[in-house]
Amino acid sequence: MVWDTWDRTRAPVHGIPGDMSGGVGGGGKGGLYIFFPPGRVINAGKSQHNEDQACCEVVFVEQRPSPRGWLSSREGGGEKGFYFHYWALFDGHAGSGAAVMASERLHLHICEQLRDLVEILQDPSPPPICLPHDTRAGSAEPNQVSSTEDHGEVPNDAVPRFHLEKAVSHESLVIGAIENAFKHMDDQIERERASQHLPGGCCALAAIYLMGKFYVANAGDSRAIIIRNGEIIPMSREFTPETERQRLQFLALLRPELLGKEFTHLEFPRRIQPKELGKKMLYRDQNMNGWAYKKIEEDDLKFPLIFGEGKKARMMATIGVTRGLGDHDLKVFSSNIHIKPFLSCFPEVRVYDLTQYEHCPDDVLVLGTDGLWDVTNDKEVAGVVMEVLMSYEPNDPCRYTMVAQELVVRSRGVLKERGWRLANDKLGSGDDISVFVIPLGGPGNYT
Repeated sequence: MVWDTWDRTRAPVHGIPGDMSGGVGGGGKGGLYIFFPPGRVINAGKSQHNEDQACCEVVFVEQRPSPRGWLSSREGGGEKGFYFHYWALFDGHAGSGAAVMASERLHLHICEQLRDLVEILQDPSPPPICLPHDTRAGSAEPNQVSSTEDHGEVPNDAVPRFHLEKAVSHESLVIGAIENAFKHMDDQIERERASQHLPGGCCALAAIYLMGKFYVANAGDSRAIIIRNGEIIPMSREFTPETERQRLQFLALLRPELLGKEFTHLEFPRRIQPKELGKKMLYRDQNMNGWAYKKIEEDDLKFPLIFGEGKKARMMATIGVTRGLGDHDLKVFSSNIHIKPFLSCFPEVRVYDLTQYEHCPDDVLVLGTDGLWDVTNDKEVAGVVMEVLMSYEPNDPCRYTMVAQELVVRSRGVLKERGWRLANDKLGSGDDISVFVIPLGGPGNYT
């Protein structure tokens, strides 16, 4: 078996490493915090090619020059940037090209999206609704000046045109930056897929630690959980044809041409036989959570947009995930029907505020590709975490690597005459397995 372990963070992508006060597990309490390395283990023991990729970075976000000096004249000036910690797993399919590129570039896209927010995020006042004109955007002629600038007015102090303005938090700005970064990453894969030989696509799961909060972004069927004092806190959910059924059906209803006259947007419990025309059968559409009966018509004989159950569920009889990066050339087998219009590159982002709790060294964030979760549930993962951590001293940094290794070993199983078997004699995971175990607390952070 081939092990690839990574038990330390790499140097920052931009800038020089600074004071890690308030870093992971620091709870924003000040003072230099000893950053415990996460545990990462990748399993490549069952195949010659591992399509999983991983990345762990400390990234410095450098402030972009402010347009027309906005906020740059504040007394004291303030910092010119900030750091964020970044961990990500990419589960490739139909080749590792998209996963490799995403592992090398996604954090750079996140950094770029955050550059415009450096001063805003460091200012405790509410974010401005509208920024001053930025000549870099090229959206106006060089000599064109806004009416507010003609009269020397400051946009932020202008009288609101409407009686109500939506409050926008700093947290939501970070979420938006991450979402846009995923979109830019997907666009880059599309542009460079031919020249860089990037077949297929990948699921993406990323954890960003910034200013006392963890932002966990998931696009695909990888998952993340926090284990805090024995409690399990889900930080993501899977995006599959079943979990996104209604979104997919609604899109197919609005744009039936995407179905290529081969599929129906309705879901049935099984394939309909021609002899069943005119009978009433169970179905559900984009508006329904339950089931009802309808009279079977000729159009219902087409293959369902979503077919199968659990891990065997497929969209257009082709793919088992509905969010991710890449897959720009994916088509239904033996057809010219493109699947990409139904796939979303936008992640769901969940936020965990590390400053709201006191964390001990046994509190961790676990990231895993579906190779882990296919055969191991949340409770079993939490049990392994607590079991392994109890066998090591709290200040032993290798304890988290050993947790990741144990999670992979138990999910992988042991090779026997009847294939790879778990301890309960059930089939082990047949997929690549990648795991990050990230500590949330340290010796200086608990009593």
